[in-house]
Amino acid sequence: MTYKKYLFSVFIGLLFSFGCSSSKEITQNKIETKSEIDRAEKDYKKKAMDHFINGSIAETKGDFATAVLEFQDALNLDPSAGVYYALGKNYYNLNKLSLAIQNSRKAIELNPYQKEYFILLSNVYSTARQFDSAAVTLENALRLDSMDVELYYKLARLYETSKPLKAIETYEKVTAIIGPDWNVLIRVAELYEKLGNLDAAVSSIEKLVSLDPANVSLQKILIDFYQKSNKIDKSLEVANDILELTPDDLDTRERKAQILISQGKWELAADEYNYILKQKDVPLDIKIRIGASYFNRSLKDSSLTKVTKDFFQTIDKDTVDWQVKMFLGAVAINEKRDSAAIEYFKVVTDLARWNVDAWIRLGGLYFDNKKYEEAVKVMDEAIELFPDDFTTNLILGLSLAQLDKHSDAKPYLKKSVELNPNDLNSLSAYAYTLSQLKENDLAVNYLRQALTIKLDDVNLLGTLGLIYDAMEKWIECDSVYEHALQIDSQNALVNNNYAYSLSERGERLKEALRMAEIAIAADPDNTSYLDTIGWVHFKLGNYRDAKNYLEKAIEIGGERAVMLDHLGDVMFKLGDTQEAKLLWQKAFDLDNTNVTLKSKIDKGEI
Repeated sequence: MTYKKYLFSVFIGLLFSFGCSSSKEITQNKIETKSEIDRAEKDYKKKAMDHFINGSIAETKGDFATAVLEFQDALNLDPSAGVYYALGKNYYNLNKLSLAIQNSRKAIELNPYQKEYFILLSNVYSTARQFDSAAVTLENALRLDSMDVELYYKLARLYETSKPLKAIETYEKVTAIIGPDWNVLIRVAELYEKLGNLDAAVSSIEKLVSLDPANVSLQKILIDFYQKSNKIDKSLEVANDILELTPDDLDTRERKAQILISQGKWELAADEYNYILKQKDVPLDIKIRIGASYFNRSLKDSSLTKVTKDFFQTIDKDTVDWQVKMFLGAVAINEKRDSAAIEYFKVVTDLARWNVDAWIRLGGLYFDNKKYEEAVKVMDEAIELFPDDFTTNLILGLSLAQLDKHSDAKPYLKKSVELNPNDLNSLSAYAYTLSQLKENDLAVNYLRQALTIKLDDVNLLGTLGLIYDAMEKWIECDSVYEHALQIDSQNALVNNNYAYSLSERGERLKEALRMAEIAIAADPDNTSYLDTIGWVHFKLGNYRDAKNYLEKAIEIGGERAVMLDHLGDVMFKLGDTQEAKLLWQKAFDLDNTNVTLKSKIDKGEI
């Protein structure tokens, strides 16, 4: 028993000794392992830093692809917020927006206290046109730094398009931090203008002026905003203040002139323009532009003809430019000084024979203002210089057609169609002239050609209806007119022509009267419309109404054979045979080919 106890105690001792020895070895191993781990971690971090530095160097050189590879290696060794940020920035530079967003968001997730991370993510969202997300990201950045003015600017610009009120609120925060600022107040004014709040916009600009009352550029902006808000007196007041201190400020003089023109005060505006025109440093094209605006206006308001002439004579003293001579020639035509006009146009021909646009512009201007004889004079000269120019032929042909000189118009309109077979204006005009020359079948062919280009053109349909009427193809005529009125039931010309056609036939006269009333309501002084409604009333037996309309037509448009003939018939029905004969005779003197008129005169009755 003693032996066994001894043996057991020895075993326990040995075991204890082994256990102690083993414990020491394990502890030592742990120490060694931790040291190795620390060394490994340091090694990883060093390698990660090396990759990070290499990536940063590549980034500064603009080699973003290499930078991405280096930052990815760094991320594998040390997945820190800074590396994610760097990687996101370089993906952004490579326009790989989804990867840029992914890495930028990861950087924020790991370190939500770095403002730069939010700014990068916002920029990426903006580039990806995810503006709401960009705005939310900037708002988060401002929670980190509520005094960052630049961030407020960026946020306000994001809001401007979709949330202008929010943008204004954000700009006001900038003002609260730095005080009134030029750029901020200008942006706020523009936003208020966009919202239609012009008073608030003006108030914003007025604040700017109060900050810098001597700033002329700012005062000019205020002039513009006063005009937009219809505060004309104030805009003039500011302009006058500027000119009082700097009378040679030509820009302000022109602004003042434009304000006066907006009030219809063209002659007062001319005083400002005269000052500008007398300055030698003002470019010629600006001077001509000013004169041209008055020339255009003078075609509607003859009281400005003298002002226009004075302008161009002032300009003419310092130049031999052909455009100035051309306008002086046009003014001479307006003043009925044909010999002077001829001399000016001879100069234009000598100076700029090559410039077809000048002739077209002048001829077109006369045509648009219904000065057809003047247009013919100009385009007669132009056609000699440019016989194969489409527009020159068209304007000349149209002008002659408007003067009822259809035989003369025909070759020019035909040439314009040949030069541009797809132009609706030339096709329609040529067809109308052919119809007036009784070449109706050919006219119909050209109109059908035009309608293949534009099937539902009301003007083309109206002209086709007119030609079918002349051909006495009543079914086709009515069908075309009714189709045109389905497209545009209020078209004055179509209503007038259809009404006249029905009245001549004595059909559906109440409908004809309704259509004639539509036409006359649209253009009460149109002599053709007055003649039509008068003739419809005649056919209905409303002779007093017919007389009133026909007399008005002659009073406005002068004596024309058709109108005199119609009025003669009315007077006959009213029992004034003597007056009827006088009117019929006047009509026959103007159109001695009308056998019906001759018969009425001979018989003394309808």
